Amino acid sequence: MARRIEVVPHDPNWLAMFDAEAEDIAFILGAALIATHHIGSTSIPGIKAKPIIDLLIEVRDIEKMDSFNDAMIGLGYEPMGEYGIPGRRFFRKPDEFTRSHHVHVFGTGHPDIDRHINFRDYLIAHPEEAQAYGRLKEDLARRFPEDIGGYTDGKSEFIHKIDAKAKAWAEGARRD
Repeated sequence: MARRIEVVPHDPNWLAMFDAEAEDIAFILGAALIATHHIGSTSIPGIKAKPIIDLLIEVRDIEKMDSFNDAMIGLGYEPMGEYGIPGRRFFRKPDEFTRSHHVHVFGTGHPDIDRHINFRDYLIAHPEEAQAYGRLKEDLARRFPEDIGGYTDGKSEFIHKIDAKAKAWAEGARRD
């Protein structure tokens, strides 16, 4: 059975859900952990999102992350390896029909760290574009209720445009 794609109004509890999960993961990773960031649409106040908390974890050595798989399983996560992105370790916390959390782990210096953070920060600073993103996701969820590929492909052009704007915006902010 396919998972149903659901986009819901922003839930203020998402931040507390992130904090609780980040604390549990930090306990497991200990000194291997550099930073934990709330990313994805649930990190952007006021926009509609799939109710899945995305955590970006920065670690000292991505190759050592595999040694934490059993501990992550103990927290209810399924280790997925790189899952299509070289240099990443991906974990998902599923139940039978939905996912509640995704964990994206990168070694320090990986370019996707800044990309995700810039995307989030840009949309927080530009609420009109954040709302457009929320509306796009809501429309795609209606059009592709059980087709994650269609949903993801439908967001692709918007995400690439925002990634470019966010990178330029972040570089400008660092120069100021």
